[in-house]
Amino acid sequence: MSRTTAAITAVNGYVPETVLSNQVLETLVETNDAWITERTGIKERRILKGKGLGTSDMAAEAVKGLLEKRGIAPEEIDLLICATVTPDHQFPATANIICDKVGAKNAWSFDLMAACSGFLYALVTGSRFIETGAHKKVVVVGADKMSSIIDYTDRTTCIIFGDGCGAVLLEPNEDGLGVMDSVLRSDGSGCQYLHQKAGGSVKPATVRTVEAREHFVYQEGKAVFKFAVTNMADVSAEIMERNKLAPEDVAWLVPHQANKRIIDATANRMGLDDSKVMVNIERYGNTTSGTIPLCLWEWEPRLKKGDNLVLSAFGGGFTWGAVYVKWAYGG
Repeated sequence: MSRTTAAITAVNGYVPETVLSNQVLETLVETNDAWITERTGIKERRILKGKGLGTSDMAAEAVKGLLEKRGIAPEEIDLLICATVTPDHQFPATANIICDKVGAKNAWSFDLMAACSGFLYALVTGSRFIETGAHKKVVVVGADKMSSIIDYTDRTTCIIFGDGCGAVLLEPNEDGLGVMDSVLRSDGSGCQYLHQKAGGSVKPATVRTVEAREHFVYQEGKAVFKFAVTNMADVSAEIMERNKLAPEDVAWLVPHQANKRIIDATANRMGLDDSKVMVNIERYGNTTSGTIPLCLWEWEPRLKKGDNLVLSAFGGGFTWGAVYVKWAYGG
C-alpha cells in the first residue's frame, strides 16, 4: 500500500510596495549601507503602509493568488494555518480573518506561533492532516508585518526586519512526492535573548511599558547568531543523514533569511555551493514567518518535479528545524 504524503501543489507570495532601503535607514539611526550589508547581506526591505492594514491583508492577497494559480475555489479549502508573530489582534486568530477575506467559508483555521521557524512548524502540522486522510486541501501561510513591532531608533533590529507573506497549498500525493521528513526543535531558555518584553500576560500593556518602548522586538544579536549558526546547520545536516542525501542529491537549500552569514554556514555544513541556495535577503530582509515561502514563490519557475529541497530555519524561542520536501510539480 502506497504512503499518502502532503505535496505542495501551488505557492504564491506577496510583498508590499513601499521599499525601505539602507540609505533611508541611514537617516533614522547611526548606521550605513556598507555596515548593514557586510553584517546581514540586506540592502532593502518592504514595509506595509496604509491605515488599518495588517498581516491578514498581505496574507489574503497571497492566498487569493494561490487559489487562482491552482484553479480552485476558496470554498474547497478544508483548513488554513497561519504562522505569524504579528497577528492582527490578540484574538481572534488572524487565520480566521484571512478565511473571511478570501471566502474560505468551509475551512476551519488557526494561528501557529514559532517565530522565524513558524512556517516550518505550520507546514509539518498541515501535512499531518493530509497524511491521515482528514483533509484534501490545506493552505499554510507564513506572514508577518514586522514593522509593527520594530523600534526604528534601535539599529540592532530595525536594519534586519521587513514585511511580507507567502502561502502554499498542500494536497494528497501517492507518488512519493511532498513533505518526506522533518526535524523540529525548541529550547525555551533562549527566550532571554530574543523576545518582546511587554504585551503578554506576564507584563500587560501599560502607559509605562509603552513609554519604555517594551512592545518592540528585543534581541541580543551575538547570542542569537551563535545559537542560529550551530543549530540551523546541525538540523540541516541531520535531515540529510536521516534520508541518505548526499550534497549532489539536494537540488536546493531553502533557508530562513535572517542573515547571509548564517545561510552560508548552513550551506557549508551541508556541502552545498551558492548555486544551490535560495537567497533573497538583500531585497526583503527578514520577514520572519514569510521568508521560506517567499523563496519558494520566487524560485518556483526553476523548480522541477522530483527536486529534493531542504527547508531550514531558526527563530526566537528558541525554535529551529529542517524539513525535507520532494517537489511535486514543474515550475
